[in-house]
Amino acid sequence: MNSAPRRFAPIQRILHWLMAACIIAMLFIGVGMVSSVAPTYLPLILIHKTLGVTLLILVAIRLALRLRYGAPPLPADLPPAMKLGARLSHLALYGLMIVMPLLGLGLLWAAAYPVVLYGGIRIPALLPQSDRAHTLLWDAHYYLAFAFFALVLLHMAAALFHALIRRDGVFGTIALAPWRNRTTPAD
Repeated sequence: MNSAPRRFAPIQRILHWLMAACIIAMLFIGVGMVSSVAPTYLPLILIHKTLGVTLLILVAIRLALRLRYGAPPLPADLPPAMKLGARLSHLALYGLMIVMPLLGLGLLWAAAYPVVLYGGIRIPALLPQSDRAHTLLWDAHYYLAFAFFALVLLHMAAALFHALIRRDGVFGTIALAPWRNRTTPAD
């Protein structure tokens, strides 16, 4: 008897799509922040910080749900290299979803900037002020954002590959609405 789920739990699917929208927004807001000195800069920072902390909380919830509910198995006919790529890319996505907000908070703390979120929520500094640490953390946050964006694009390409080309049911495991699987000879 196989106890692995056929689809992700509804809460897992909702969190996946909510976080996907927030992460894509974060990437574009980040680009807007580093390319702007306009009056929109400060509101973008506030949104970016608030979304970053929110995503950090959501990824912790998502990891707990993953441990609780598990994940559907990949198709048996998926080549081993693709299975390995899927596992490694998901580990990298989760890693970046955790590391990016922590780097962002760290760079603000190292610069002695107060971390104030929407609603006036303050997060106390956990690092001392350090110009060197600020520079290192800023550089890591900046360059890893490009890697994150590339990984998100790769993830989207893989999703489209499974949904439209292989039609193997992988996309249907995370889709919010029922998704039609591979066509059968009777089709």
